[in-house]
Amino acid sequence: MTYPARRVRRPFPWHIVVFLAPAVLIYTVVMIYPILSSLWLSLRGQVPGSPEHFVGLANYQRLLGTELYAQPLWNAVRNNVVFFALHMLVQNPVGLLLAVLLSFRLRGSALYRTLLFTPTVLSVVIIGFAWKLILNPAWGVQRSLLEPLHLGALDQPWLGLPGSALPTLGLISVWQNIGIPMLLFLAALVRIPEELYEAARLDGAGGWRIFRSIQLPLILPTVGIVSVLTFVGNFNAFDLIYSVQGALAGPNFASDILGTLFYRTFFGYQLQAGDPYMGAAVAGVMLLIILTGLLLYLVTVQRRLTEVEL
Repeated sequence: MTYPARRVRRPFPWHIVVFLAPAVLIYTVVMIYPILSSLWLSLRGQVPGSPEHFVGLANYQRLLGTELYAQPLWNAVRNNVVFFALHMLVQNPVGLLLAVLLSFRLRGSALYRTLLFTPTVLSVVIIGFAWKLILNPAWGVQRSLLEPLHLGALDQPWLGLPGSALPTLGLISVWQNIGIPMLLFLAALVRIPEELYEAARLDGAGGWRIFRSIQLPLILPTVGIVSVLTFVGNFNAFDLIYSVQGALAGPNFASDILGTLFYRTFFGYQLQAGDPYMGAAVAGVMLLIILTGLLLYLVTVQRRLTEVEL
């Protein structure tokens, strides 16, 4: 008579917990706790002379329902969408083009890669101050650079006009951060087997055909990752706008985005008193927008990419 073999119970992998615990602890303290604390703060309020108390969604109703807060909020959301669109339509395609050119292993490609990535590692304060010096219409170097090229008509106060301030800041941000998508696309391109290129050339495919039929389909997951990083980064943007235009994001709030609106609402600025509870509500709206965008990406784009890979 034979007995079934007893199943040996594996010990709990405590070594995994030991390795993950420091990273989880640091991430919780630095990221998770501040987010939850900010959300909890947005659900509370305080009347002068009384203790802090729970108010539910009253701060969000006030944010969306009163002109004092709703008009700046929708203006900031609209500007943030424009800011994000500039990066998606300019930064990522140009970064992809540069990555494709660098993937050919041309002479000096390492030098070009370093020069293109250098602005990314510079301080945002330095970037903002340098471009303010360049674009200043009174004593900047913009005029002396344009006039020898007979482009004096472009000598305009780009940061001082409501219609051009935000696109100008967007292009400055593109110039600074283009190295990130370039390197991500380049890392994906160099992983493509050389045999695919050789087979395509034997079939008479040119450069555009190789890019459209081989390179682009194989780097689509990276395109999705870059798009997500661009979306999250732009709807969290603050430092460049603040360093160039200040907390008021002028002229006349033409370059105001959610980050600068949150700063003014939470901490106050000049004649505007700070309100931590309403500032936390603005942060809650920012989190909701980012989570909604990520959810739409996972449900639509990521699912299709997974189906293609399978």
